[in-house]
Amino acid sequence: MTVLAVAQFAPAADTAVNLRVVGELVTKAVERGARVVLFPEYSSYFIDPFDETLAAHAEAIDGPFVTALTVLAGQHDVTIVAGLLERGGDGHRVRNTVVAVDAGGVRARYRKLHLYDAFGQRESDWIEPGEISAPETFEVDGLRFGLMTCYDLRFPEVARLLADAEVDAILVAAEWVRGPLKEDHWRTLLHARAIENTVYVAGADHPPPLGVGHSMVVDPQGVAIATIGTATDVAVAHLDAEAVQRVRRVNPSLRLRRFGVMPRG
Repeated sequence: MTVLAVAQFAPAADTAVNLRVVGELVTKAVERGARVVLFPEYSSYFIDPFDETLAAHAEAIDGPFVTALTVLAGQHDVTIVAGLLERGGDGHRVRNTVVAVDAGGVRARYRKLHLYDAFGQRESDWIEPGEISAPETFEVDGLRFGLMTCYDLRFPEVARLLADAEVDAILVAAEWVRGPLKEDHWRTLLHARAIENTVYVAGADHPPPLGVGHSMVVDPQGVAIATIGTATDVAVAHLDAEAVQRVRRVNPSLRLRRFGVMPRG
């Protein structure tokens, strides 16, 4: 068993300010027993609307933002999961990346596969899509965690690939943009990915006015066991690998399925 915290805050166009807030929320989460702390998408730098400053503030995976997260993780003996702007390959667009770090450095990384070219937005004008590859996972206290980002939540194949990688929990770093019914979509999809894969699913979002907030942890039966409203805050939940196995004995949907997942390129 381990304690997972979801941390909700609104990243700014100032990496130093964002790191200060991350540090405050990690301290708060650890005081409540957290061993893993999940932060939103774009935790290193965020501006709305996107502009050329994205590329100017993108970093390498071993750059100062991830280095600062690693130091913070070591100080608190915790694993931190957070989104950042990673330098891209074409000099203009950047990568929307999530990393999991502990005192030893990067444990897993994930580059957003499905870009938010929907609801009037064009993320692909500024962001490179991630390469399709085997999921990177990490373990804490006997539980295996996998990563995904925001719009990926709408594509059940991403979560199913993580279930095939035998994760117990899926961590979703998000900036779930507000709009008509968007809060309902967010809640419904987090619950659906948990139920259909019989895993824990946690989502950390930006609060209003840009995000919907409502960061949460959902258990393998689809029950929200920790939630935040619209404030900057943390919520913690106890995760139990045996609970995943108990649900799967009663609801063996993963074992009974007759279809797999194949990439389209």
